[in-house]
This record gives sequence, structure tokens and C-alpha cells, in this order.
Amino acid sequence: MEQTMTEIAFQIILYAGNGKSSAMEAIQEAKEGNFEAADKKIEEASEELGKAHKYQTELLQQEARGDGQGVNVILVHSQDHLMTSMTVRDLAIEIIEIYRNK
Repeated sequence: MEQTMTEIAFQIILYAGNGKSSAMEAIQEAKEGNFEAADKKIEEASEELGKAHKYQTELLQQEARGDGQGVNVILVHSQDHLMTSMTVRDLAIEIIEIYRNK
């Protein structure tokens, strides 16, 4: 059975939040010179964001099939959260490289 849009939105929020947290932890590890740990945290962030993206893709597929349920505030929030988290991860990668080359 397919999940409702709200259930999917909450999954996106969950995994995007996990990804953003891991990316921020990666920056802190790099700041302390722990680059192996920083790289591991970035990997964790990417895995979590991949899970969120999977749920986003499910919504897109539902919409493409004509099974879209409309837009609600929770869905908008989840999309905002995912895009922000992906940006944080991308910036964390760059910040880690700055620390690494310092």
C-alpha cells in the first residue's frame, strides 16, 4: 500500500535532518583535524539524504501517475528541509577541503 503524502513528507524531513546533522558533525571533525571521521560523517550524510531523495522520488512518481494528493504545508516544509540539507552537505564538503589543505 502506498504511503500518504504526509507520511512521505515526514520521512523526507527525518532523513534530511539526519543528513544535515551528519554534515555539520563532519565540519566539526574537520575543524579538529579528524579528517577520516569527517569523511565518514559526509558519507553518512549522503546516505541519509539519499533515503530522503528516495521518498521524494516516490512522490514524483505518484504525481506522474496522476495519483497526486495536492500540496500541503508539511510537504512544502519537507522539500525546503531536503534542499537546505543538501546545500549544507555540499558546503560541508568544501569546508572540509579548506581545513584539509590548511
